[in-house]
Amino acid sequence: MVFRRLPLLLLCATVGVHAQTTCPATPLYSPCDIVFELNDAEAAAHPNPYVTVDLRAEFRSPRHRTYLLPAFWDGGRRMVIRFSPTEAGDWDYRVSGNLQRFENMAGKLSATAVENPALGFIRTANVHHFAHTDDNKNLPHLWTGETSYRFGFDDAATFEQLLATRAKQKFNHIRGAALGSPQDAEKIFPKPDRVDPALLRQVDERILALNRKSIVADLILAWGQGELTRLFPTWQDRERYIRYMVARYAPMNITWQGVDAFEEYENGRELLKEIGGLLKKLDPYQHPRSTGARVTSAPLLDDGWMNYITYHSSDDQVGAIEHQLYAAPAVNVGGEGAVEGDTFRRRLWNSTMNGQYPSFANTANSGAAMAAWNGFFADTRHWDLEPYHDVDGGRALALEEIEYIVYVERAGQVEVAVEKHSYNVAWFNPITGDYTLQKKDFKGEKFLGEPPDRTHDWVLRLSREGKKESMLKSFRFEARSVVLQEVEQSAQKIPFDIVAPATDTVSLSKPAPYAAKLKRETRATRSMMWLWTGEVATAGQGYRVLGTGPKGTLKIPPELAKRFPAVLQLRVTGMNANGKVYTIDKIMQLTQ
Repeated sequence: MVFRRLPLLLLCATVGVHAQTTCPATPLYSPCDIVFELNDAEAAAHPNPYVTVDLRAEFRSPRHRTYLLPAFWDGGRRMVIRFSPTEAGDWDYRVSGNLQRFENMAGKLSATAVENPALGFIRTANVHHFAHTDDNKNLPHLWTGETSYRFGFDDAATFEQLLATRAKQKFNHIRGAALGSPQDAEKIFPKPDRVDPALLRQVDERILALNRKSIVADLILAWGQGELTRLFPTWQDRERYIRYMVARYAPMNITWQGVDAFEEYENGRELLKEIGGLLKKLDPYQHPRSTGARVTSAPLLDDGWMNYITYHSSDDQVGAIEHQLYAAPAVNVGGEGAVEGDTFRRRLWNSTMNGQYPSFANTANSGAAMAAWNGFFADTRHWDLEPYHDVDGGRALALEEIEYIVYVERAGQVEVAVEKHSYNVAWFNPITGDYTLQKKDFKGEKFLGEPPDRTHDWVLRLSREGKKESMLKSFRFEARSVVLQEVEQSAQKIPFDIVAPATDTVSLSKPAPYAAKLKRETRATRSMMWLWTGEVATAGQGYRVLGTGPKGTLKIPPELAKRFPAVLQLRVTGMNANGKVYTIDKIMQLTQ
């Protein structure tokens, strides 16, 4: 048996088989590999260790919390149990499995504290936000990410440039495919019961390199278009694959992102429930879990395995409305196509006003805008901010009484209702990252002002900086409890009607128009957001976004129903200028 430590600061060489009997002192969140070499008899009994060897270890922390980790086959005769301690102090572990020689083997290891708390794993926190785990649980996490699908397989120069650039720009997430491209994946797993571990060692090294820079790897376990089920056709194949990936990567600083687009799989919801359930069961670190989607992964949230929502949309109506409906953080991985400059920056700030964290800087020039964004929010109580609607002339987030952030996309007069206190006033330039400070504090209940110029978008910050400083001394992570609103479904109180489709039947082959009409014009309805969704309950696929805005043409995906005609539940969700949400349902027949 060999022990190999993979610290965040240094990769140690493997020691000899009998050189030591325990891991060296291991920093928190730094993987240590415990290596088991099969002897001749064991190798003969297990010609394909990936399939037949079952080896695991239970680790017990100084606080008596237990972590069960399976071993993974790393080529030849080598099985590896990879472990990262999460508490400083002495840990015990015991090995079990179907290799009798190692049954009940016990050992100890010592974990040392780390100075940089941002090296720690992350968790969901305060309903819509993220924080670091365990001893660092009061440290908020400002998710700032990009997508680089083949970061584990790009040439060394490309990866090193990506790492250096994004680390300098304060990125802390890189999203990519764990198995690379579909062609890469077929080489790694040429058959459902065969793996080439050598092709994954570079992925290991790349993730550790990211982690050393306090960057989390967001791992997509398979592409869309049915790749997961092509590579692993049966439940047993997929369970073995997920177990292998958990064993190999859960001890690193990661999140799980399922497949690239769950809607592109037959029975995608059931498949992701299977995969997500395995991740929830097998990952002792409970890294955040979600999946990629064409638009939103929220249709899967009720299945119980997912704890943050992923969006792939630049339509603010989807994210803003769903933020009011679901008690889970949201990450936007980008919209339609790669954009730069003003378009990118506006997408970035509007998605933030929806209540989403960004993970879509994937062009050369977008990093500067993300760096400015990160620098701005790092000085706020971003983990307490929620969308705020008592504003004209912009879109806002706020921790009421403490801090108000207003994005002014079209420069002009801004009006913000605030709690009566004295506030520091600053205008932030999202292009340059510079502030223009107002010399005199504002004191009152309604702020009126204009940005320094009207040549581009601006961000207004009204804040009580002294109060914020004192709040940092509190042992509490959050400053308030976030309670989701009760959605209004009473027909008498809903301020709009469905006027189209006018009939009770819609067809996949003949897209139908949709439209909503306000019953009355009020100050609250001066600005409305609209989300049109549809679900066929008997198909079990969850809902899909069919449209946004007050009118348009329904885009009904063919996977929504398996048999026709089907009963379609059409739902219209409207959100007024005050942030109040209303829903109307209409039962229709769906035909081909």
